[in-house]
Amino acid sequence: MNPYILLAKQAVENFIKEGKIIEPPRDLPEEFLNKRAGTFVTIEKDGELRGCIGTYLPTRVNIAEEIIRNAIAAATEDYRFEPIKIDELPKLSYTVYILSYPEPVKDLKELDPKKFGIIVKTGPLTYPNQDNVVFDGVVPYKTGLLLPDLDGVDTVEKQIAIACQKGGIDPQREKIFIYKFTVEKF
Repeated sequence: MNPYILLAKQAVENFIKEGKIIEPPRDLPEEFLNKRAGTFVTIEKDGELRGCIGTYLPTRVNIAEEIIRNAIAAATEDYRFEPIKIDELPKLSYTVYILSYPEPVKDLKELDPKKFGIIVKTGPLTYPNQDNVVFDGVVPYKTGLLLPDLDGVDTVEKQIAIACQKGGIDPQREKIFIYKFTVEKF
């Protein structure tokens, strides 16, 4: 089993069975302990979404801790679902996404819903996507995120509409800013 998936699975199973957050195992590949990135963990049961939570910027000291925290959150905190129960554990499958740093989108032609995930956020009337302005993670108002390469999301317009809906954003009434990112999917 892929080490990213194994870590997410171990984190969820240990938390559901024992109520404890695991420590990152010492035998993990070096990048787990030395690299920081936002991560998302998606949990499915019988091919249906059961939970998905993540961070688009790193909030923990390394990828291992980011995966552990987001896996547990996907299993227990996704508002769309009841927390996962012990009897469900053998039926679960996991997907782990490691996100690149978000970049401002200056033209919608840059986007491809199969290649890039997007972050749509509302903001002040000044446009933050100018040259030399980096994404600082500060969310001034509302934010919606959509991972790339999702079933049924095959146009940029649909991707933006879903991200806005997730963030409670009305793009007809609110000024929006779009950021793109890539993922490594496991």
